[in-house]
Amino acid sequence: MRRLRILAALFSIIWGNVSAQDYMTADSARVNLVFNGSFEEYRFCPKRINAVGILINVDGWYQPTRGSADYFNSCGSRECGVPVNKLGEQYPYDGEGYCGIYCSKNDYREYLQTRLRRKLRAGDSIRLTFYVSLSEQSTGAVATLGGLFTSDDVYDTVRSILLHKEYEMLSEDVSQVIASTYSPQVINPVDSPLVDTKGWQRVSGTFVAEGNEQYVTIGNFYTAEQSGYVDCDSLTHLLPGAYYYIDDIFVECLNCQPPVTDDLNVDSNYLTQEQPSFSVGNTFVLKDIFFEFDKSTVLQQSYFELMRLISLLNTYPSMRIEIGGHTDAHGADSYNQRLSEQRAKAVADYLVSKGVSESRLQFKGYGKTRPIDTNDTEEGRAKNRRVEFKILSL
Repeated sequence: MRRLRILAALFSIIWGNVSAQDYMTADSARVNLVFNGSFEEYRFCPKRINAVGILINVDGWYQPTRGSADYFNSCGSRECGVPVNKLGEQYPYDGEGYCGIYCSKNDYREYLQTRLRRKLRAGDSIRLTFYVSLSEQSTGAVATLGGLFTSDDVYDTVRSILLHKEYEMLSEDVSQVIASTYSPQVINPVDSPLVDTKGWQRVSGTFVAEGNEQYVTIGNFYTAEQSGYVDCDSLTHLLPGAYYYIDDIFVECLNCQPPVTDDLNVDSNYLTQEQPSFSVGNTFVLKDIFFEFDKSTVLQQSYFELMRLISLLNTYPSMRIEIGGHTDAHGADSYNQRLSEQRAKAVADYLVSKGVSESRLQFKGYGKTRPIDTNDTEEGRAKNRRVEFKILSL
């Protein structure tokens, strides 16, 4: 493993540094349709493992349930370091970092989710590959790790198996939830438990896209009885189930002709027929910015919208903008004012952390003083809870 890391360093010197937006590999015929598949781009070094934490420091990746996925990096603390950390010891398959998820021998689950660079087209032949290493502190191993591709992001507030839920109205006032298991398009064979703690095992498979799939979720979508679980006497049995380090996630189209463009199109995201160009004074809503509940912590689901804004600022290097935070009408005026300002500042801080000059940014909180819809409905309140940017100069 040390030899691999030395070779990787040599190639880095030869090829030069690759930015977070570069996704052509050294083999120019291969294009990775996921951002940051090796988890090298991060907001800050990991400090601790939290049983109920939220994955917020890995660019582009997040957890779709309350199951707390973890991040490890060589710059991290003793709990989250590489190669030695609280949950085991392993060098990365690639680079300096990797993530970790519980796949359990019971119903507890953790998952990783990201958005693809572009929607898949019907007929695309897609191959998913990633590498896993079992923590030696696990009780045993599972087999059925895999990848689920969906057109919309999947999310639930549970800490158990991620289920597909549909709501059926039985009458005007009565509804029921119909839950079913997901069927990942790529899955490791159930008769091949992933038991290696010393090295990395490859999980890979291909499928033909139905069209419009734009999210991939990594994890175990099967019950303990269906997961090919095996106890391993050689392990320490300190952790309640199977815990895996995950690295080097790669999604590629086998029948597409490169270059494959991504969906981070600045103009199509912000401009409309009514507003066909950028000019001083124009205000735009950042559509997919997410925060922790009642907090100003920017969640990683916001990554793609923020990358669009960074792309816009790179396209117009003289542009200066104001980031404005807004709330709905619920709560005290002072609380809303403070929260809106903190959230605007958090977005500005994120842009600065990605190389945008502070001199190009202002931030301001408006609280509930500038609604764009009614506060009498949940839909209207959701529209009022927003972050905008206004062009100050070009």
